[in-house]
Amino acid sequence: MAPSASPTLVSDLDIPSVDPATFEMTHDEALASMIQLADDTWIAKSLFGYSILTYDDATAVLRDKRWHNAASKIPEMRGITDPEIVGRRDNPSILSAEGDVHTRLRRLVAKAFSPRSADRLRPFMREVMNELIDPVAPTGSADIVTDITEPYPIPIICQLLGAPRKDWQLFSRWAEDVLRIFNGTVLDELDIIKKAQEELSAYSVQMIAERRTDPREDLLTDLIAAEEDGDKLNTEELVMMVNAVIVAGTDTTRNQLGCSVALFAEHPDQWKLLADDPDIAGRAVEESMRFFGAIRGTGRFASEDIVYRDILFPEGTFVFPSTATGNRDESVFSDANTFDIRKEPSGSPHLTLGSGIHYCLGSWLARAELQEALPILARRMPDLALADGVQWKPPGTAIFGPDRLPVTFTPTK
Repeated sequence: MAPSASPTLVSDLDIPSVDPATFEMTHDEALASMIQLADDTWIAKSLFGYSILTYDDATAVLRDKRWHNAASKIPEMRGITDPEIVGRRDNPSILSAEGDVHTRLRRLVAKAFSPRSADRLRPFMREVMNELIDPVAPTGSADIVTDITEPYPIPIICQLLGAPRKDWQLFSRWAEDVLRIFNGTVLDELDIIKKAQEELSAYSVQMIAERRTDPREDLLTDLIAAEEDGDKLNTEELVMMVNAVIVAGTDTTRNQLGCSVALFAEHPDQWKLLADDPDIAGRAVEESMRFFGAIRGTGRFASEDIVYRDILFPEGTFVFPSTATGNRDESVFSDANTFDIRKEPSGSPHLTLGSGIHYCLGSWLARAELQEALPILARRMPDLALADGVQWKPPGTAIFGPDRLPVTFTPTK
């Protein structure tokens, strides 16, 4: 038998490059450019590595445990070394942990993030959303970002963790400051980030101590109780999980809800359909996340030399699975470039929530928040229309969405 040919080094491939201008384009222009590129190739050179453009290949990378989450590399790439900000190697965040450490953490906490735990918050989600709409409904106008999406997730996160209403503002400030880690100005804001992390950690330690003696029906109690073969989370790990919930559960929900409302504003027939038939909310959420996800891509790096498709990716190589183009792959999603909440679900899940071991831990919570919010908005903001265009976050923002989303609608009570 003849020996198999040696794999081709990825840097030797004759492949196209992602147009650098893409990073300056509008969302629609950039996505159209990337979709066109995906028609010609499954892989393309990008600024820091290689973009993976098709659904099957993006999924294959995300499910291969040899590709590690590049989120852990972002602080390092920006010159941040303070372990109090980037996390200690002996206690990594579940968001960036790999291998046996990640497997253990995920196994211990999975039940606490079940559909049941998300469902018990649905009445509260409806209450929060109605309270946010009440002041603007009679006026017939609103900025969806300022009035609705920005304040929506924090009360739910607090309720999830068991933090009282009087501390909502505290959590809102901590979330805003901790999330500065993703800003382009992060190096100028390290002291603010560190102070917020320290205050949040101290608050969490106190709340954990209270729950150990006074268990309640909340996530923190569930995490304290989580046990597998005698293994439990220690206090440091519980604090890490609180931080992870805030980092992963705040900006994602805000921006996805904003993206979804902006999308529906351009499809008034779909908005009316959702208002008339709230039972279609589940399908509407999946279709809006597929068609216009706030997470348009993610990053991975090779933890060792990896051969895929007879191509050698040396250890340390960065790849960027494009969830946006994967979600528009016509070989997977029929009529992929049409937004229609009446579509029968595809047999393949969209990629906005990820895939593989780092699949969004809070996916059931995120779905529930969107499923409860969108039908209420559709019912109480009929005839929704964009008032003055949408001001989007800068191109290249990790979690994409609107900065301003002024709308008009027929006033309601």
